[in-house]
Amino acid sequence: MEIYVGNLSYDATEEDIKKAFQEFGEVEAVKIITDRYSGRSKGFGFVTMPNDSEGKAAIDGLNGKNMQGRDLKVNEARQRM
Repeated sequence: MEIYVGNLSYDATEEDIKKAFQEFGEVEAVKIITDRYSGRSKGFGFVTMPNDSEGKAAIDGLNGKNMQGRDLKVNEARQRM
């Protein structure tokens, strides 16, 4: 399951996000989207969890949760067109 994570602190690391999601199950990959020129975080990213039920539990558990002073927006990622 591909999960969108938005409203991230610009200081959040992929390891910070992985730790939060691992409370709900196995995390396959974490990717914070960065600006191509500055390398700075754009404030959102994606988490891949192989088990859909664990992914749904993570969405329910982390959506709206405060991380580093920001309330996360967590939902199932939409497919790209």
